[in-house]
Amino acid sequence: MSQPSTTPVPPLEPGARANFKFDAVAGFLVFLIAMPLCLAIARASGYPPIAGIWTAVIGGVLCSLISNSQLTIKGPAAGLIVIVYGAVTELGNEFGAGKTDTEKALIGYQLALGVGVTAGVIQILFGLMRAGRLADFFPLTPVHGMLASIGLIIIAKQAYEVIGATPEKGAGPLALFAGLPAALGRINPEIAIIGFAGLLILFGLPLVRAKWTKRVPAQLVVLVAAVGLGLAFDLEHKHTYLFPDSFFDLNHRAEFEVGPRFLVDMPEVLTNPAAAFVLPDFRGVATATGIQFVLLFCLIGSLESLLSAKAIELVDPWRRKTNFDRDLLAVGVANTLASAIGALPMISEIVRSKANIDNGARTRGANLYHGLFLLGFVLTFPNLIHRIPLAALGAMLVYTGFRLANPREFVRTYKLGSEQFVVFVATIGATLATDLLVGIGVGIALEVAFHLRHGCPWRGLFRADVDAVPEGDALVVLVVRRAAVFSNWLGVRATILRAAEGRSEVALDLSHTRLVDHTVMEKLHQLEDEFARTGKRLSVIGLECHVPLAAHPLAARKSSGREPASTPA
Repeated sequence: MSQPSTTPVPPLEPGARANFKFDAVAGFLVFLIAMPLCLAIARASGYPPIAGIWTAVIGGVLCSLISNSQLTIKGPAAGLIVIVYGAVTELGNEFGAGKTDTEKALIGYQLALGVGVTAGVIQILFGLMRAGRLADFFPLTPVHGMLASIGLIIIAKQAYEVIGATPEKGAGPLALFAGLPAALGRINPEIAIIGFAGLLILFGLPLVRAKWTKRVPAQLVVLVAAVGLGLAFDLEHKHTYLFPDSFFDLNHRAEFEVGPRFLVDMPEVLTNPAAAFVLPDFRGVATATGIQFVLLFCLIGSLESLLSAKAIELVDPWRRKTNFDRDLLAVGVANTLASAIGALPMISEIVRSKANIDNGARTRGANLYHGLFLLGFVLTFPNLIHRIPLAALGAMLVYTGFRLANPREFVRTYKLGSEQFVVFVATIGATLATDLLVGIGVGIALEVAFHLRHGCPWRGLFRADVDAVPEGDALVVLVVRRAAVFSNWLGVRATILRAAEGRSEVALDLSHTRLVDHTVMEKLHQLEDEFARTGKRLSVIGLECHVPLAAHPLAARKSSGREPASTPA
């Protein structure tokens, strides 16, 4: 299915000192990308902006000491915004009845921290119980649908921030999208100029064919432009201004207000440390709402982190293996500490991790340095951070949301087959209409229903039925019966890895299966590459007895009813 990479890589010198110059440069450049995103993600999650900085600092320092994941960057992620904000608002409403909106937000924030500490402890237990295989249990299409729906929710919420308009209180994602046309009539022109300038830079800069655009992070360009516009519009001081209320009638002007509320609220940590930290409230943990969000924090956070760490491992130039149980333990310890001081939960963040690799990082020291740069900046230049307009942060999140819900992902899923597209769209629709747990549940239920429709037996749905047929000292043939689908993949994978011990080649015979789903096809593709990188070979045979459900090479396949040409003894 795949060929090992032949791209030459520079030799890797052992020791932090030998790699310092590479890791420090990469860490600094990732810090430039991470800082505005940490601020934006925290504020969109209902936390104070500095909470995002503390998360990245703890993730950078603590995780680099515990995890052996060499190139991942730990920090707050856009994929958790929906969960964290939901915890803040729902717990705040539940425990803040009769309070003002500001008081509810603070109560919800502290209660969400209690949920975060609890979830972090459970993640530690996951790591100790070697639950790093969790990422391999879920079907890929519902997971991609979940991420796309998170992207759409982020866009729905942050579009209002970009134009300086206030959304309808308590509106869900669908209502927010429906209200956008009317909100465009309420835009604050100066704020919208900053927001649209940020979007133009983020979407347009990658299209510019100049060398400097590859070296300078687009987020840094957005910050420079936004701070300059904020100074020009004097956002630091509350005032009103007149602006034409119609493009076609410049003589009639409307009055608009701007001021510090459109800038990042950043405490001076060194002079007022008490303002930079908040302690958790555990009263909500034992409630139905609290239990729901503990599950979401644990499952979705762990899943996203493991998937990101696995993706980065596959593009590590030196092909180093990550101990996913140890990495999950590191994230759990860091999340527990982060929530205990008022910070956001974290994951292994894939965009920043990829930027880390692209900028020449060699070891986990880059994650450490990125955290230290963030710590130094927030302690030294809090007033400069305060100058950042919120519209610029909103633009960055809209761009992040677009990348999660990229139209190319819809096209790619459609090419995998009409059923996978139905699962993908249904997951998105259910998530937007209800919540993440229901959405992912709908996607998995549809996946199972389609498997049964294509002849997958109930027994084969969850049990891996694999027979090993040795063929000499170097080769073993594994005959899979009934089905090879996402729900029994862990068993199939474990059998493959056991069979590879002491042998140079494993052949996986799928000719006796009734169904091989898309998740297994893609994971076999990845496993072939992993084998090739270690000098071994995994070959997949017997698929000629199956009919693909779409033209895509990784589409699901069901039995054609023909007997295999030859059956291993």
